[in-house]
Amino acid sequence: MKGARVAVVEARELGGVCLNRGCIPSKTLIAAAAQYQRMKHAEDFGINLEVPPVYDWPAMLKRKDKVVKTMTGGIGQLFKSHGVDHYPGFGKITGKEQVTVIDDGGNETKIPTKNIIVATGSRSLSLPAFPVDGTRILTSDHLLELDHLPKKMLIIGAGVIGCEWAFMLAMLDVEVEMVEMMEHALPMEDEHCSTLIERELKKNKIKLHTKTKVEAVEPGPEGVRAKLSGGATVDANQVLVSIGRAFLTEDMGLDEVGVKLNKNGSIPTGIDMRTNVKNIYAIGDVRGEILLAYTAVHDGTVAVDNCLGEKAKKNYLGCPSVIFTHPEVASVGLREREAADKHDLAIGKFPLRALGKAHAENEIAGEVKVIADKESDKLLGVHIVGTHATEIIHTAALAINRKLTAKQLGSLIFGHPVISESIMEAVHDVHHVSVHLAKKK
Repeated sequence: MKGARVAVVEARELGGVCLNRGCIPSKTLIAAAAQYQRMKHAEDFGINLEVPPVYDWPAMLKRKDKVVKTMTGGIGQLFKSHGVDHYPGFGKITGKEQVTVIDDGGNETKIPTKNIIVATGSRSLSLPAFPVDGTRILTSDHLLELDHLPKKMLIIGAGVIGCEWAFMLAMLDVEVEMVEMMEHALPMEDEHCSTLIERELKKNKIKLHTKTKVEAVEPGPEGVRAKLSGGATVDANQVLVSIGRAFLTEDMGLDEVGVKLNKNGSIPTGIDMRTNVKNIYAIGDVRGEILLAYTAVHDGTVAVDNCLGEKAKKNYLGCPSVIFTHPEVASVGLREREAADKHDLAIGKFPLRALGKAHAENEIAGEVKVIADKESDKLLGVHIVGTHATEIIHTAALAINRKLTAKQLGSLIFGHPVISESIMEAVHDVHHVSVHLAKKK
């Protein structure tokens, strides 16, 4: 779109992890599981089904594949529309101004180039204590292709991916047990959100072990047996390993051209996405900073602008976190413990159960929490657990990006009845003026 000639080298499907093995396929299955869950409780809406609903896992997978195929095909068409050259194969940097593509047949194509952008992403991390085999010990990639769901799944790691899959599997009647070495589930979120989501895990009969390590996984009577640090054991049919990501920087020729790597294999860059080699840039997961598809898009925009001589730098202020659990979790800005280190805080909260739209949708679990600086009233963070949290967080994200105060956001007229009113009410509660909360003593 800016007039540059562009070539994209991709060893696998267009769209990368997000489109093929992450965001899109998992959210398609989560949507299917949520629909099944709603149908199981149709009587709550005055709808009586003649027979109980039964889900069809292979049909869900087929729909997931159709959605992914539609999206990947769309990328191919966009490439053609904008004149982007697509080279299928493994790309290796064979000079500071050259990339060599090796296709499936072993044929090599050398591409001369002025600038190189590394966007190779990441993959699931595995540890020797529980080696992934794709049969008993799985990654999230394997879950997307299972021909049937197990009766019981053990999930190692209660981070974003682990919690999303835990809720999805539980909604599909799988017994789920989780082990997390940190103090809370979703340990990177505000502690209040973690506590709320742990309550929802319990409601969904998902057993969670926190401050616990899995020391070993071995064959067991049901398929696998995990030995925990406290001496207990857990039996399950299969294990999902969800403990983090590894960065795809191996065998790419980075060392040969002098690109420095971090100890964990990620690529350090400046705020302009430039590596230590002037014309080589890195974006997205492979940088090891924020492993999200949408920050990768932002990184890419910054890198392209700098390649074309326009000075640009990253700006993550107001970048939201969105987690597709049930209910959803979303946040932007500082967590309370981070904010308290530098600010005297004013905090407002509003429970979704006090919201008319939440009752109309029968989704009353969760709460909005707003953190502001008591002296300046500047918004510091907004944290949401509840239905549609991943959609409504962007109102707060824009407010923080534009450095608004709580009063300024609170002066915005919100529609009614909508779930996003909960943000307005929580912002009003910062100053104890939420009219839909009992008067504070």
